[in-house]
Amino acid sequence: MTHFSGKTVLVTGAGSGLGRAIALAFAAEGASVVAAGRTADSLDGTVRLIEAAGGTAAAVTADVTDSDRLRDLVSESVARFGGLDIAVNNAGTLRGAGPVGEVSEEDWDAVLRTNVTGVWLAMKHEIAHMKENGGGVVVNISSNLGAHLRIPNLAPYITSKAAVSALTRAAALDHIHQGIRINAVSPGASAAPMSLRPGETEADRVERMKSENPLGRLAEAEEVAAAVLYLSSPLAGAVVGTDLVVDSGSSA
Repeated sequence: MTHFSGKTVLVTGAGSGLGRAIALAFAAEGASVVAAGRTADSLDGTVRLIEAAGGTAAAVTADVTDSDRLRDLVSESVARFGGLDIAVNNAGTLRGAGPVGEVSEEDWDAVLRTNVTGVWLAMKHEIAHMKENGGGVVVNISSNLGAHLRIPNLAPYITSKAAVSALTRAAALDHIHQGIRINAVSPGASAAPMSLRPGETEADRVERMKSENPLGRLAEAEEVAAAVLYLSSPLAGAVVGTDLVVDSGSSA
């Protein structure tokens, strides 16, 4: 695809894992990428990889739970590259493992604040710019855990990602008439740090996947990124409010 030349793309949680893979994929297709997240060093690493491959990117630190900082993040993206065409809201957290009755209030609040309120706040400020500047595209990163699949002992995360899937559909209906097309991608276990269990090595994870999902392997981070690029492209011009699952068949 060559649909992203001249486009500005904002990716939150871009310092590692899926966020980094998404940022690299957009840059490889000609976009100017704003890599956002909380940790400057990891964001700088993403930018170095993009620039080493001949792409254009800038790192901007921001916490998705801070509304004022997200408003400034959108403004900085526009100031650096002249606009904001596509936003990928990828930042998220996983904590509070255990039965529902044993989850701490602190863990519950932290997961919902980042994974749900953070996505809503990011969209709030992204949409505010897009609706005044001819529209745009938003892709939220949800999960196959939530609306599509449940497993024990991850209630805060599962609840938050089910909410992201529902929030995405609601936002899509609210804003498509303003030229803003909003969708979600719901990855399953992928080649990213979040899919490693405590104490598990990458080799252990490969063996676990052979029996845990129908495809017999993880989705590569680049395969998830490809789904994001599709939904962001003109090829998906009639795709509004969908939740595209990329999980090796786990929730089929």
